[in-house]
Amino acid sequence: MQAGLVILCLAYVLSQFFRAFLAVLTADLARDIGATPEDLAWASGLWFLVFAAMQIPVGWALDRVGPRQTAAVLLLIGGAGGAAVFALAATPLHVAVAMALIGVGCSPVLMASYFIFAREYPPAKFATLAAIMLGVGSVGNLVASYPTALAVELMGWRATLAGLAAISGAVAVGIWVTVKDPARVVSEQKGSVLDLLREPALWAILPLMLVAYAPSAALRGLWAGPYLLDVFGLSATQIGQATLVMGAAMIAGTFAYGPLDRLLNTRKWVIFGGNALAVLALGLLGLWVAEAVWLSVLLMALIGFLGASFPVIMAHGRAFIPAHLVGRGVTLLNLFGIGGVGLAQFATGRIHAATVDMEPTAPYTAIFAFFAVTLTIGCVIYLFSRDSME
Repeated sequence: MQAGLVILCLAYVLSQFFRAFLAVLTADLARDIGATPEDLAWASGLWFLVFAAMQIPVGWALDRVGPRQTAAVLLLIGGAGGAAVFALAATPLHVAVAMALIGVGCSPVLMASYFIFAREYPPAKFATLAAIMLGVGSVGNLVASYPTALAVELMGWRATLAGLAAISGAVAVGIWVTVKDPARVVSEQKGSVLDLLREPALWAILPLMLVAYAPSAALRGLWAGPYLLDVFGLSATQIGQATLVMGAAMIAGTFAYGPLDRLLNTRKWVIFGGNALAVLALGLLGLWVAEAVWLSVLLMALIGFLGASFPVIMAHGRAFIPAHLVGRGVTLLNLFGIGGVGLAQFATGRIHAATVDMEPTAPYTAIFAFFAVTLTIGCVIYLFSRDSME
């Protein structure tokens, strides 16, 4: 099982990479195929929404087929195939199609790991194990920054994507060979996603899950690039360095959140406190949008650090999910977490298009305000949740 988890972690590195690498390709895709920030926001949003929509069939497949076949087949067809389509893209539409395919390929990877954790390890360790997988896998976030900018500079973006297609295919084969499915839970109880949605304890958790990951993922995955280019005039390499800092902060935040629920004996207040501070950081970034590049990078890094509460929210919701519905339960939570980013990208793409003809800072002030408001709403609803330490 350990070898399988290592390969799944490599697959998750790819998943993190694919959701974040568009930020450093902004200038190259604009020059070569005429892709605008709105086009890239659409493609990025499509990745997240397709990924989210796949969580329902992925949850069914994890419970019925197991993580090995589910992750290997989808990563091979969607991940490797989508990267190959991207390498051949001639229009922004091709990029959108490629990102949708890659979203399909990446959709089962993290949930396959979480499914194994939920079945093979004690519930009290779920948040820590989930955070470790998320933190280590988030190396892909770093690779999608400065290293990708260097690779594109040396080889071009098409060759870089072709290489990623080959790597994705190899990792998919590795999953097929090394991952072992946990023993299937035998239960006379039947159930579906609808049964999970009838659980009142989840009602106050799901809205925060919808908005908590969106600010850091959307900024790191796309908007950091156009923002630093339009407001501060940074080059692709400098943007890569700035997003590297934010990516490192996101990894550090994941590891910081992981053990806090057990150290403080509360999940609810760890989650609420971190996200409330993220609202403050977003407000300051909007207020000081053009103050200084170092300050903007610092605040984006802080948003990335504080926005890493995903595994703890997942553990909070997991505590209310019955054993025979673990696959569908964790994927339902993931649907909200990832789907929220997709919806946010579509919304912020429209915000950018509506304000782009104003002064250079206007689109980004509006985007940061949007994230601050939606996260505030999620935090307020979350106050009505029930804590879940086991």
